Amino acid sequence: MAKVTLKLLEERLIELQVDGIPLDLIEKIRDRIKDEDLEEEQLEYLLNKIFINFHNAIVESSEPVGTVAAQSIGEPGTQMTLRTFHYAGVEEFSVTQGLPRLIEIVDARRFPATPAMDIFLEKGYRESEDKAIQVHNRIEQIRIEQIASDVDLDFIDWKIVIHFIPEICETKGIDIEKIPEVLKRYKKKGTIKREGNSIIIDPGIEDLQNLQKLREKILKKVIKGIRGIKRGLLTPSELSHEWVIKTEGTNLQSVVQIEGVDITRTVSNHIHEIEKLYGIEAARNMIIKESQKVLEQQGLDVDLRHLLILADLMCVTGSIQSIGRHGISGSKSSVFARAAFEVTVNQLLDAGLYGEEERLLGIPENVIIGQVIPMGSGRVNIRFDLDENLRLLRELEKSNNS
Repeated sequence: MAKVTLKLLEERLIELQVDGIPLDLIEKIRDRIKDEDLEEEQLEYLLNKIFINFHNAIVESSEPVGTVAAQSIGEPGTQMTLRTFHYAGVEEFSVTQGLPRLIEIVDARRFPATPAMDIFLEKGYRESEDKAIQVHNRIEQIRIEQIASDVDLDFIDWKIVIHFIPEICETKGIDIEKIPEVLKRYKKKGTIKREGNSIIIDPGIEDLQNLQKLREKILKKVIKGIRGIKRGLLTPSELSHEWVIKTEGTNLQSVVQIEGVDITRTVSNHIHEIEKLYGIEAARNMIIKESQKVLEQQGLDVDLRHLLILADLMCVTGSIQSIGRHGISGSKSSVFARAAFEVTVNQLLDAGLYGEEERLLGIPENVIIGQVIPMGSGRVNIRFDLDENLRLLRELEKSNNS
C-alpha cells in the first residue's frame, strides 16, 4: 500500500474544507497527522470518520439548545450534592469545589468564597527552587504578627516593644533594619528605634485603650508582599518539571507586575477580577474552564458545547450577568417567562401596572397557556393554498375524463 505524502495530505484536507469542515478543525487535523506514518487507506478511513462525526454533531435547525444545555448541566449538578463540599486542594489549602463552586460561577458572585491563584513563572525562575522562592517571597503577604514572637505593651514608659524571630525574617527575606522605616507612621509624635532583634515604638500616647488599638494595627501591618495574597505555596508542577506558586487570596493586577511571573499562564479563580483586567472574552474563557474543572473533578461528563452556551449567555451583554432573577432570567422581555422563574405574583402585578405586552414568542410563555412551542416541528408553519388546490383538482379531473 502507498504511504501518505504531504502533498496527498494537503489535497485531502482541501477536499474536506470544500465539504464544509471548518478551517480551525482542519489545522488541528494537519498538526495531528502530518508526522504519523499512515497509508492511503488509513488516511481515507480517518477523514471519512471525521466528516461523518462532524456532520452528526451539527445542531439541527430549531433545536432547543438552551433547554438541552440547562438539562445537561443541571442533572449532573444534582449528583454533586452527595459528594464533599470541600476537598484538600494543596496540602492545607481548602478550595470550594462541587455544587457550591458551580453555583458561585452561574450566580456570577462578586467575590468567590475561596479566592485562589496559580502563578506560573518565566524561564530562568521556574527551573530552580531558589529562584522560585525569591519570586514567592515578593508575592506572599507578610504581616508583623507572622514574624514577631510577641508585641508587648510597656505601661511604665507607654511604649510598644516588638520582638522579631530572626530565623523567620531570614527565611522570608526580611531585613529587620528596614522595618522601622515601614512602621514610622505609627510613632505619631514620638520615636522608633531598633535594639537587637526588637523594635521599640514610642507613639507619644499615654492612654491604655488607644495604645491597645495601635498594637492591633501594628500586628496586622503588611510589611512585605502583595495585599490580598494571604498565603503562597511553592509546589512542583504535576505535568512539567517546573515550580508553580499556588496562593490563597487573589490580586492578579499586582501579581502580573512582579518580575519572574509568566503573565500569559497565570490565572485566578476570581472571574470578575479577570474581566476587569483582561476583558469579557477572557472572563468567558474562565467561566468555561472553571465549570469544566468542577465537573471533571466530580467525575461528570458534560459536553463542552453546553458550557459554551452557558458562558456565551452570561457574557453576551459585554459584562458578566448571573443566571437568576437579578440577571438573565429577570431581564427577559416576556412577562410569563419572568413569572415562570421566580416571584410570580410580583412579576404579574408589575406587568399589569406598567401595561406590558406579552407577545408569546418564547417557550415558557407558550407552555403556560398550552400552545405549541416555537421549537422543532412547532417552528414550521404549514399553509394550505385553496385556489391552487382547486386548480390541481380540475386538471386531474380533465385528464381522467380525456
